[in-house]
Amino acid sequence: MSAAVGGSSKNGSRPRRRVSPPVPPDLAAAPGYGARRMYQAYLAAWSRHVDPVLTGPQFAVLSAVRAYPGYDQTALANAVALDTSTMADVCRRLEKRGLIARGPAPHDARAKVLTLTDEGDEAFLEVTRRTRHLDEALLANCPSGRREEVAELLNDLGQLWEAVAERPEL
Repeated sequence: MSAAVGGSSKNGSRPRRRVSPPVPPDLAAAPGYGARRMYQAYLAAWSRHVDPVLTGPQFAVLSAVRAYPGYDQTALANAVALDTSTMADVCRRLEKRGLIARGPAPHDARAKVLTLTDEGDEAFLEVTRRTRHLDEALLANCPSGRREEVAELLNDLGQLWEAVAERPEL
């Protein structure tokens, strides 16, 4: 709970404002807290500087469909680290916006093969341009020779943490 400072709002004086206390030390030492805080900041930056409508997962799907046209939805879900139900929802939204087309796979009529539409390709290129600017801003204080290393470390941590999530027990 934050502490109130300033004058009372009673009797016409100025309203109180709240001052947040520092992060508790045990929370600040938890890697999950740091990851969540970093992700929240990334979402805010994405929405403000890249696209307030197209989400990061939607962009990831556009990227995968562009890189691997004709692959089915399930295979691409793995490529972009989405579970199959989330992938299906993302694909429905992208299809509704006219950014991708879904059709039956030649090997399995139940599977959905994905391709970018012309509009999807244009949107992908524009969002990619803005995404690269965001990436540069996020890593601006990181020495240029270490930026690739930082991205690799974040991806490695993601993979390691996914493995922990899959364990039946800790």
